[in-house]
Amino acid sequence: MKERSIEQINEKIKKGTVKVVTVEEMKDIVKDSGLEKAYQIVDVVTTATFGAMCSSGVFLNFGHSDPPIKMTKIWLNDVPAYSGIAAVDAYLGATELSEKEKFEYGGANVIEELIRGKNIKLKAISHGTDCYPRKELETWININEINQAIMINPRNSYQKYNAATNTSNETVYTYMGKLLPNMGNITYCGGGELSPLNNDPEYETIGLGTRIFLGGDQGYIIGSGTQHSPKTGFGNLMVKGNLKKMKPEFIKAAKVNGYGVTLYVGIGVPIPILNIGIARNTSVLDQDIYTNLIDYGVKKRAKTILKKVSYAELKSGYVELNGKRIKSSSISSIYMARQISNLLKIWIENGKFFLTTPIERLNRDGEIKNLEIVNRYFDYPDYTKAEIIGNSKIKWDNSKCINCGYCTSLCSYDVFQMDENHRIIFNPDNCTTCGNCKDICPLKAIVLGD
Repeated sequence: MKERSIEQINEKIKKGTVKVVTVEEMKDIVKDSGLEKAYQIVDVVTTATFGAMCSSGVFLNFGHSDPPIKMTKIWLNDVPAYSGIAAVDAYLGATELSEKEKFEYGGANVIEELIRGKNIKLKAISHGTDCYPRKELETWININEINQAIMINPRNSYQKYNAATNTSNETVYTYMGKLLPNMGNITYCGGGELSPLNNDPEYETIGLGTRIFLGGDQGYIIGSGTQHSPKTGFGNLMVKGNLKKMKPEFIKAAKVNGYGVTLYVGIGVPIPILNIGIARNTSVLDQDIYTNLIDYGVKKRAKTILKKVSYAELKSGYVELNGKRIKSSSISSIYMARQISNLLKIWIENGKFFLTTPIERLNRDGEIKNLEIVNRYFDYPDYTKAEIIGNSKIKWDNSKCINCGYCTSLCSYDVFQMDENHRIIFNPDNCTTCGNCKDICPLKAIVLGD
């Protein structure tokens, strides 16, 4: 059957003739009318997920104060943010905990409150420099006053996720929620047949540059997520969006008892039905999607797979294991995933959302590795063998030099000059030991004698 292109589908969106269905509607069409008929009539299928996505966060730029400050430590409502980026930039991670209200409040709460337009207390300290003399700053900010608030989530929208239970005699508290002793319950997350990557497992339409629904606004996939493991069926996404345009109903902070804070993120991905193979993939059912049931009651979870369990069984409310019928419940929201899928459908039908062709497909061969903890002495490179040129007055380590030329403007005696190829010419005999070049090389390639 003739294939379509994304350009052809976008033309239909412009004309208002595009046929969009949610992923659940697509499965019904395939069931009732067959795969070929579904392919003939459907242009786009909308998929979605809404769940706790700990690996989330936001880049913030606060703007410069007067006098300016180079923020070396930053707190937002007493939650530490990473400041090793630039003078007034920070990255706030969703699971970072408040220093005053640990396990009760964290980065996820700050992110949601920013979206809601609330004022956030900003505190920063610095060691002070000539160009950034201020050493302390304390003020209030909100999302409308700061320059940028860019959500970049390293690991979101898992294709599927391990289900969890607990075989020990004690209750355990995990990021999968409270697990009762002696396999008293099972928790799971992910939407199964609703989830984006389960409906495009070969990543034919999902990749770098794919436009998506993110937190109530349009966002983008910017690559494979960390711990992306397509070989085992556990792929995931790295995503980006503008926090200033997001909606609080689709970005929600949460507290998981005994674990800490996390962030519920709503993601919707449109899948253009370019060929009958993609149409077939979007008809996948929960009964055909399996994940691992893991025992979280032991420390070495990697080797404690109790059962391969389908999403159909998980969603039924009970799982059979070793002759025992165990209650199962989701920590993701199927209801919200349906809301997102429907909203994305409306956006496309109304010409408010156009599809993009991925610049690059997601990696399909990756498999994550576990960290191996070993006691080992490492052999470090011997930098003393580098060629060091000079005399008793000055020495130059050409293995460290990047030929930036910074030193040439500080030396009045042409010890350092640039040739026509922008490489350093070193003339040690010209050195008078004036001291202008002492400690100025960013790479420590210059050593001035005593």
